[in-house]
Amino acid sequence: MSYISLLAVAVALAMDALAVAIATGLRLRCVSLEQTLRMAGIFGLFQAGMPVFGWLAGAWLQHYFQAYGHWLAFGLLAFVAVRMLKEAWEEWRRAPGEERDCPDPTRGATLLVLALATSIDALAVGFSLALLQVGIWLPALVIGGVCFAITAAGMHIGRLIRGALPLGYIANIAGALALLLIGLNILREHGTFS
Repeated sequence: MSYISLLAVAVALAMDALAVAIATGLRLRCVSLEQTLRMAGIFGLFQAGMPVFGWLAGAWLQHYFQAYGHWLAFGLLAFVAVRMLKEAWEEWRRAPGEERDCPDPTRGATLLVLALATSIDALAVGFSLALLQVGIWLPALVIGGVCFAITAAGMHIGRLIRGALPLGYIANIAGALALLLIGLNILREHGTFS
């Protein structure tokens, strides 16, 4: 695999992470360095680890994940999107001036669910590399590093867009719709709607 092909694969795999990072930046009031490093680090780690896991798991699991992995990714993204829509509804119903603490999507179970959902495709890449008898360590490092950089950039793009939006609940709705569209696109790419 050439370096250009590897970089193209890494960028393509990071597109779901980019969309989720933008949605997260939209949701947060401000994006700190700690939040950026935490989300980008976990996303990069998952994105690097999934190809290694896929490569090690071998061809006998490939059929199972090809058949159901897209549904798992859609379900995880839909779960987070529904939570975001619920929070948008609660914020919209709240009286003007009434503040509420918003859970940080760069922490806890939400972060892990998002990282898993956006890295499922990388598992298939690992399977493919194993079948092609390509070493895994360099591709995994490149895929993880590219995902880290793109996720960090996406969070700050979302933060800048949020500054242009008048109400926080609009950002939650936009983020939830972005996650649902990503999930539907994953299903479309796997022929679910054919």
